[in-house]
Amino acid sequence: MEINPQLLDKIQNENEEFKKLFEEHNLLKQKVGELNKLKFLTGDQEIEKKKHQKEKLKTKDRLEQILNEYESQLH
Repeated sequence: MEINPQLLDKIQNENEEFKKLFEEHNLLKQKVGELNKLKFLTGDQEIEKKKHQKEKLKTKDRLEQILNEYESQLH
């Protein structure tokens, strides 16, 4: 997700939901990345990875929704 750094700073300062979701998205991205580094995943690890991926996608969708709202206010 490419975000204008100035817009990102503005939204994070003004929108607490966005700030929280952005941090959560980055944490989930890191967790999925760590699981992807493993050669073999146990059944539990595979379930955990899928759960993190779904949650990451949900947070990304909401982040993009908030971004679109801000961008529409600029135009």
